Amino acid sequence: MTFRLPAFPWDTLAPIAERAREHPDGVVDLSVGTPVDPTPDVVQRALCEASDSPGYPTTAGLPELRDACTQWLARRTGASDVGFLPTIGSKEIVAWLPTGLNIGLSDTVVIPEVAYPTYAVGATVAGARVVATDDVESVDDASMVWLNSPGNPTGAVLSVERLSQIVSWARERDIVVVSDECYLELGWEQEPVSVLDPRVNGGDLSHVLAVHSLSKRSSMAGYRFGFVAGDPRIIDDLLSVRKHLGMMVPGPIQRAAIAAYNDDEHVHVQRDRYRTRRDHLRQALEFAGFSIDHSVAGLYLWATSGRDSWETTRWFAERGILVTPGEFYGDNDHVRIALTATDERVNAAVSRLVG
Repeated sequence: MTFRLPAFPWDTLAPIAERAREHPDGVVDLSVGTPVDPTPDVVQRALCEASDSPGYPTTAGLPELRDACTQWLARRTGASDVGFLPTIGSKEIVAWLPTGLNIGLSDTVVIPEVAYPTYAVGATVAGARVVATDDVESVDDASMVWLNSPGNPTGAVLSVERLSQIVSWARERDIVVVSDECYLELGWEQEPVSVLDPRVNGGDLSHVLAVHSLSKRSSMAGYRFGFVAGDPRIIDDLLSVRKHLGMMVPGPIQRAAIAAYNDDEHVHVQRDRYRTRRDHLRQALEFAGFSIDHSVAGLYLWATSGRDSWETTRWFAERGILVTPGEFYGDNDHVRIALTATDERVNAAVSRLVG
């Protein structure tokens, strides 16, 4: 069996990226949310101290890792007694979760109407049908529902009430709800809420999972660490599958993750960096005639000037700024603009937009 997957979206952006790189002052790459700020010292030290790691790690992870991650969840979401499983970054679990849940040809996976492409890719790899809609309850034959709050690319946040409605509806139909919450700590104009929050699920984690990552909150994208937490029964089933497949997070990375989740201070520092860049970019974009939609949280500005997203992407490239066309996510009216550039490069983008 071979997978018939679409072209990798960012490969199609290459010609426009070349044009942006021709700017005499260099490119400002705001297309991919790749962190540029230093990994916190506390994390780097933990990694170095754990570098002597001759044995195999366990798929379930170190007990200290579980404690650090579940204690962070308790602080941030109020969740308790959660099942927990470390993952090799969050994209890996997004891509393989439908397969791990035994989703197959007879199943339907519901994804957000405007969404990170890997939700659809993971369902396709599993052989399932994909339905992209925010009207989740309209899908009669769903087996799994992906939520994303704060959303990528839009920065939209689902309310406690909306999350609760979806979870209740899904439980009545034996449907698994999985919430991608990698940007949970980046709320700007609205506070994001986890699907694990008891206000959402009534203290009952059945049929509910959440995916988290250290890539953005702790500038650790290169470490490839994430985790999935929620319904203990589902987590146990996933653990059995992942043991067979050798999906183990390296021991030194686990130690680094423990340090990251045990330290909240560096997160406040990183949030302040992103907030400043966001404020500067938003003001410049609005000055240049763009509207910003939905972007109340997360790592991106979802911008439109009323033009086709590829035309807008080329407009930015002429100014040496690389952004992502909304077509990658299912919306051809917007572009996604990341906050992940150095202060110097963000200032360069601002000058080009207002100059």
